Amino acid sequence: MTNSVTSSAPASYLDAVAATDAARSYKRYLLTALAVEPGHQVLDVGCGPGTDLAALADAAGPTGAVFGIDQDPQMVATAQERMADRPTVDVRHADAHQLPFQTHSIDRARADRVLMHVADPAAVLGEIHRVLRPGSLLTLAEPDWDTLAIDHPDLAVSRAFTSYVAERLHRVRAIGRQLPRLAAHAGFSVRAVRNEAVVLTDFDTAETILGLRRNTERAAAAGFLTLEEADGWLEHLTTDTFFATASFITVVAQSAT
Repeated sequence: MTNSVTSSAPASYLDAVAATDAARSYKRYLLTALAVEPGHQVLDVGCGPGTDLAALADAAGPTGAVFGIDQDPQMVATAQERMADRPTVDVRHADAHQLPFQTHSIDRARADRVLMHVADPAAVLGEIHRVLRPGSLLTLAEPDWDTLAIDHPDLAVSRAFTSYVAERLHRVRAIGRQLPRLAAHAGFSVRAVRNEAVVLTDFDTAETILGLRRNTERAAAAGFLTLEEADGWLEHLTTDTFFATASFITVVAQSAT
């Protein structure tokens, strides 16, 4: 599907990541920055299993409306089930490259860890700009997988693993650093840019976010690591002092007035 917003990640994985301290922190910041007011029409692009829809609905109140769109039918079904008792939330199966909303009909929009999966991030941002009313706000959040660094005595082995993650697991590997430029080119005024750099010092949290075990196996199968290197890599990560970090970029932007 060349024009989809899609991820192979199951809802359980997305829920686990959203529950981490790092995710809760940036989500709180972006919800505040989005400044949703009662009565607003709010769009969550790539809503996944509906992680953030309830908070948006609370902010928009009973006179507002929240629209969640996702390309993955399973995610849409999960989000619809979770939001069944929220009459102001409408979850739809839709392509972010062709948003099913009229021009200038939305007051606030967000896209959280979505653009790294799409075929054309610039086109998606153009569509969001089209549907937003002049002067409306957009928040974006994306990792920059080319900045992923994991400590290991053999730098070549570490780079082999992080190269696999960046090159094979994500459609747009360096989307984080591109957000300000792409937003500006789409017609937005960039109001704030932050690097919410993720710092991980325990293996279990890193395993939740990065899937180190399964992705080490995949990296070896893809030829990025030998089986011996993969075994030694995991042995070090699980028994020695752990450290990993990556840039995570958030942007607050405003549509042209």
